[in-house]
Amino acid sequence: MSISGIQGRILEVTVVGCTKLKDTDWISRHDPYACVEYGSTKCRTRTCKDGGRNPTFQEKFVFTLIEGLLELNVVIWTINTISHDDLIGSGKVQLQKVLSSGFDDGSWPLQTKTGRHAGEVQLIMHYANANKPVMSYGPSAPPVVAAPVPQIPHFSAPPPYGSSYGHSRTDYHAPATHSSYPPPNSALYPPPPYYPPQQAAYPSPYATPSTYPPPSNPPPAQNPHYYPPGLYPPPPSYPPPPY
Repeated sequence: MSISGIQGRILEVTVVGCTKLKDTDWISRHDPYACVEYGSTKCRTRTCKDGGRNPTFQEKFVFTLIEGLLELNVVIWTINTISHDDLIGSGKVQLQKVLSSGFDDGSWPLQTKTGRHAGEVQLIMHYANANKPVMSYGPSAPPVVAAPVPQIPHFSAPPPYGSSYGHSRTDYHAPATHSSYPPPNSALYPPPPYYPPQQAAYPSPYATPSTYPPPSNPPPAQNPHYYPPGLYPPPPSYPPPPY
């Protein structure tokens, strides 16, 4: 990853502490301190008295970046009151992540002179002038024109009185009640034609005896078998039963 344009910019480095350092002092606990080197600039933390294998520093340093130099060195020492200070371990910290994103918080391994693992150092780095990644987009597609929505015809209310009918609302009168209607005109509404009642074309078979006409030639009154119309003959007589 190529990073350019960092010359003269400011990088902030906070040395948080170390974990699981190699124990080089067999008599007492470690009194470690850390040195941060970038180019010709060297910074040293305070000594963590009796820090042992997990010292804490919490110190911040400011470095001026150099074009093309994308790493810094961290060296951990321990105080030796008899002779020179003893080296615990050292490691290289890469700056690509902090220079591209502006922030990096992590732990980096430390090694002894012989290449053995000597623990880890934790750093927090800030770079205010980080180049934020620019999201590239392809050529935008032409806008999609939606089809027109068909308009559904609707019926609007009629205009109010006085707007287009030629008369105002005052010309309107409520319809009269039934009691106020005048009587119908006989000239306009003539009465229905009169039809006389029709007589039956055939006499009813259920007419009373009085409606029958008298016989043209009535039988003699002395005829015992004659009965007026409408009367039934008496039942035949039977001889009286013998006693």
